[in-house]
Amino acid sequence: MVLAEGGGEPVLQPKRDMRVQTAGQPRPSGLLRLLGGVLALLLLAQGPAAALSRVKDLASIEGVRQNQLVGYGIVVGLNGTGDTLNNIPFTRQSLQAMLERLGVNTRGATMRTQNLAAVMVTASLPPFGTQGNRIDITVSSLGDAKSLQGGTLLVTPLLGADGEVYALAQGSVAIAGFSAGGEAASITRGVPTNGRVPNGAMIEREMAFKMNDMRSLRLSLRNPDFTTSKRIAAAINDFMAADTAEPTDPATVTIQIPAKYAGNMIRLVTEIEQLKVEPDQTARVVVDERSGIIVMGRDVRVSTVAIAQGNLTVTITEQPQVSQPNALSQGQTVVVPRTGVRVDTGDGNKLALVKEGVTLRELVDGLNALGIGPRDLISILQAIKAAGALQADIEVM
Repeated sequence: MVLAEGGGEPVLQPKRDMRVQTAGQPRPSGLLRLLGGVLALLLLAQGPAAALSRVKDLASIEGVRQNQLVGYGIVVGLNGTGDTLNNIPFTRQSLQAMLERLGVNTRGATMRTQNLAAVMVTASLPPFGTQGNRIDITVSSLGDAKSLQGGTLLVTPLLGADGEVYALAQGSVAIAGFSAGGEAASITRGVPTNGRVPNGAMIEREMAFKMNDMRSLRLSLRNPDFTTSKRIAAAINDFMAADTAEPTDPATVTIQIPAKYAGNMIRLVTEIEQLKVEPDQTARVVVDERSGIIVMGRDVRVSTVAIAQGNLTVTITEQPQVSQPNALSQGQTVVVPRTGVRVDTGDGNKLALVKEGVTLRELVDGLNALGIGPRDLISILQAIKAAGALQADIEVM
């Protein structure tokens, strides 16, 4: 194959007098062999690809968030598993007030029903939720109700932090647990006093938030970091071909809206969210002493340090013996204490050397070579940190 010279891009053309090898395959030309060698060197020099993440996964738009709603309501229709009216005064008062609104006077009457329960209703109002949209709600018992199974939530207004009603909730409560039992034994699985109502609330008021009127956009990083915020700003500036983004602090990147995106913030946000950036973070070791879980980041490094781990076991046994005098002697029978003490220092454990600048994989392999468990590994990591040989932060959950 040879390169044909002429207008346009070079193309490969078969050479008429090309010789054929005995194996029946054409011999590659010197130029093709050279190109193949260069390509192989580039692939070897490239190394592993960096872990890139979308800006959409690293940061959120400031102001675009959920809002918490809460309300007080009554669940009716329970099969004798509701609140005890004599013990829960607010349930009795709620029942009386509800019946009075419906034209039923129960003042001074004795009520013994256990088919209703006072509950707290919570929900999250999504950003840009419009009137008529439905959201899920969570229903939780307030009194001594045993179960909300089979109950129906009556109309409950859901309030925001400003005290305004933003949604109305009502519907059948679905629970994941159950409770059953008799006089001598009972069984409970899950939490039968907590349930959900899918699409149980309807939005009645919208949150006033107009993105198209904004003159600047602020990105809030989910994991604040100086390097990550700078890289996000640089990626946005490269995409816009102008200095429109600036990191104001480790958790915030401010973007000045370009003129071509004025009045069309959706387009700007969509294009920015798809930009890919390599995030950075502080070297950190997270440990949970209760469950023995250890999570180490990829940037964790250690200096040269020697580690030895052994279990010191002290065993003390008491075997008292009876001292019996001779038959003709004037002595007394007494108990003589006999104590045995044995110390096991675990001689099988040796001193292990961890070299300077090892990677996370080498550190884990070196510590696993000691044959220790996760809980002992937590103590070793804390000891390495105390010795100043661990270049990472240890966070205990």
